[in-house]
Amino acid sequence: MSPRSPRKGRSIGRPKGRIILVLGGASSGKSEFALQVGGSRGPRAFVATGQGLDDEMAGRIARHQATRSAEWQTVEEPLDVEAWLVKQGAGYRTIVFDCVTLWLSNLLGSGLVGSIILARIESLLEAMRLTGANVIIVSNELGCGLVPADPSVRAFRDLSGRVNQCLAAGADEAYLVVSGLPLRLK
Repeated sequence: MSPRSPRKGRSIGRPKGRIILVLGGASSGKSEFALQVGGSRGPRAFVATGQGLDDEMAGRIARHQATRSAEWQTVEEPLDVEAWLVKQGAGYRTIVFDCVTLWLSNLLGSGLVGSIILARIESLLEAMRLTGANVIIVSNELGCGLVPADPSVRAFRDLSGRVNQCLAAGADEAYLVVSGLPLRLK
């Protein structure tokens, strides 16, 4: 007896997850929206890239942690998000990756250059796809403000914009959150 083939459009095994990009300015409500999108589909992981290296950032991290219910497992991964996704991601049905902007800053601080980081984005997206989870990516939209006077700040803003473009191209859905209100882009 031969195995039954799946119906058209269905895959065998774990259902395919979606990649959802959530963009917004500082304190725009993007993290809260990402948690709402994550819903109650568990088990759930919150991959945090921020590091509490000063009092202000430590306080910001604590406030973010207080907004998440106990059903979210917090994973602190400031640098190698792809490796964590490959090793652990399949154990979750929902993953929030918050945030790309801090991750970029961490990577640059570790000595990586922008061209290497851009080359890693496709492998990051592939690692997300392979988890089978719904992955919600949070990133700051830095390109809507004034042009920074400092060349290194301009370079970071430009790199962030290019990374966001790559993530948006690879995402199934994309949103821009402004003043707590999500606008669907894709």
